[in-house]
Amino acid sequence: MTAATAPATPHPWPTLDGARAYIGILGVLLGALLSTLGSRVTTFGLTDLRGGLHAGFDEGAWITTAYGVGQMVVGVACPYLGIVFGARRVLFAGIGLFFMASLLAPLSPNLTAYLAMQFLSGLGAGTFIPLTIRFIVLNLPARLTLYGLAAYAMNSEFSQNIGAALEGWYAENWSIAWLNWQYCLVLPLMFLCVWIGVPREPLNTDLLKQHDWPGVAYAAVGFGLLYAGLDQGNRLDWTGNGLVVGLLVAGGLVTALFAIRELIISRRPFLDLRLMLRGNLFLLMLLLAGFRFIILSTAYIIPVYLQVVQNFRELQVGPVLLFIALPQFALILPLGWLLARVDGRWVLAIGALLIAIACLQATNLTSQWATLDFLPSQALQAVGQCLALTALVVLVVRNITPADAISIGALLQAARLFGGEIGVAFMQTFVRMREQLHSNLLGLHIDPLAGATADRLVRSQAVLSAHGVDPVSGATRLLANAVAQQASVLAYIDGFAAAAAGAFACIALAAWLRPPPAKA
Repeated sequence: MTAATAPATPHPWPTLDGARAYIGILGVLLGALLSTLGSRVTTFGLTDLRGGLHAGFDEGAWITTAYGVGQMVVGVACPYLGIVFGARRVLFAGIGLFFMASLLAPLSPNLTAYLAMQFLSGLGAGTFIPLTIRFIVLNLPARLTLYGLAAYAMNSEFSQNIGAALEGWYAENWSIAWLNWQYCLVLPLMFLCVWIGVPREPLNTDLLKQHDWPGVAYAAVGFGLLYAGLDQGNRLDWTGNGLVVGLLVAGGLVTALFAIRELIISRRPFLDLRLMLRGNLFLLMLLLAGFRFIILSTAYIIPVYLQVVQNFRELQVGPVLLFIALPQFALILPLGWLLARVDGRWVLAIGALLIAIACLQATNLTSQWATLDFLPSQALQAVGQCLALTALVVLVVRNITPADAISIGALLQAARLFGGEIGVAFMQTFVRMREQLHSNLLGLHIDPLAGATADRLVRSQAVLSAHGVDPVSGATRLLANAVAQQASVLAYIDGFAAAAAGAFACIALAAWLRPPPAKA
């Protein structure tokens, strides 16, 4: 048979180094971006949302919780559902649910309806991230996998840090409704990319009969309750509130039942927890939770400092976080090249070290700092986060087999969400308690009869008298505000120091990592 008449060698489409695979990659990366953006934008816009819904502080605090619980509930089961129904169908369902909930949310007549839409948005967006890594690994050519994983890691952190800029721009120029409607502009593009680039897979309905549905229910309920308890803990004073205690205790008990079932009772566990005992996976999950803890801790401190101390609005806060977001895309290609040649453990440790140095730089914070003063530390932290997170994702992939992808996708989603939520909850409580301590200590050292204090009060009274303000009470309030401001600054410095300690702890964990197994 001649070459001209020889039949072409068949190649299954997903393995082809063609344009359709890259379009599919673009689709899942868009989903990962939107999923993370959904929680961050809502967090920054919470004050405006509460005002638009005529909700009080306590009632409105559940807006972000509803979205996060939705993500947590669906994220655990999503990788397995991708095997049963195919990633394409699961992504289409998530896109449709996210689109409809985002479209209807600004039209909600009351807070209850809006919370329902937020929960449904979380359910829809929660299907995106657990399927992303598996799709990248299975559909990109081996030589490009590292670059795809780098793009995934950068994509997640980019969306994490543009929320303030977007919320501020919508509030100033359009409408707060665009916090939800913005997704309706991007989701059709994601739908088109998934339609073109994600292959059709057969239904494996036989697996439904064997599926560990009680295990799924335990995981969804237990993780959801724990997440809600963590998200509301600081506001409700943790053990001082029965609701928080109930959420955490109930969530812990249901999660314990889930672990017992998956490890001992179920013959076909949907989530193989024994994987955590294999190789580096347990340490890698701890590192993922640890880095999310650090990143969201610092992402919490800087906006709060600028809003509390400098009275900045979100539109003014946004540029600071963009210092972290924008440089990351320039590092995708260099990082992919680097990780193909250097042990990922070294890259991860160096990234953690850079994050620690950046946090220590930020401990030089004063009440005079504004946007540009954060630039050196945040630029260094941006590079550190790029190195650490990309290396971490690559190490996870190198430590698993394709058969493990279902369980690993669920574990990654749980570690990602819990790590970030624990970071925010810890830092909120830590900063609040440190601010109270510093305020008390500063107050103890203020003597109204001391020369410096008396001179300050006299100068303030003279200025206030010229403007027709009660000089005595006004000067006292100004002094109290100055004390509160300095107490806040000292508390934020302590927060950066705590984040640096977390980064050093991650370096210690990285030192325990063993070389990943050689792939055949």
